[in-house]
Parts: sequence; structure tokens; C-alpha cells
Amino acid sequence: MATQKQRQTAKRNVKKAQAGARKKQTLKNLSARTRTALGKEANKVRKGEAKTREQLNREAARLDIRGRSTMGKDELRRAIRRRGGKAD
Repeated sequence: MATQKQRQTAKRNVKKAQAGARKKQTLKNLSARTRTALGKEANKVRKGEAKTREQLNREAARLDIRGRSTMGKDELRRAIRRRGGKAD
């Protein structure tokens, strides 16, 4: 059986976790400029004009590029181009 102090601490921890989740940057909290850029990138992927991150990651694996798991899409594209692969 939990003591009253343990219950209070657990309740406080839950509230802290909930507040942290609310503070996380979601799309609505990003600037309009960033949202626009993300939308344009997503549109290119849908049209087949750009590769998805997963496709870029597979290409980077094929070219044996180290550190690819921590790279963003733009970094992957640059690394693939440097190795002579086709990023887009």
C-alpha cells in the first residue's frame, strides 16, 4: 500500500510529464516559415521529385556512409552527393 507522500509524489510526476508533453514542439508551435518549408518538402516527396528520409538512408547504407542514423535529410543528401551517389 502506497503512503500518502508516495501518492502525492506520483501525482506530481504525472503532472510534470503531462506539462512536458504539452511543451513539446509540435507543428503548430513552429514558425510559419518553417511550416511552409516543411509543406513544400512534403509536396516534393508526394510528387516523386524528392526522396524520403528512408530512401536516402537506404542509399547512404549502400554507399556505407558512417553516422547516417544521426543525420537529417539535408545532411544525408550532401553526404550521398559527396560519395558520388544520386540524392535526388
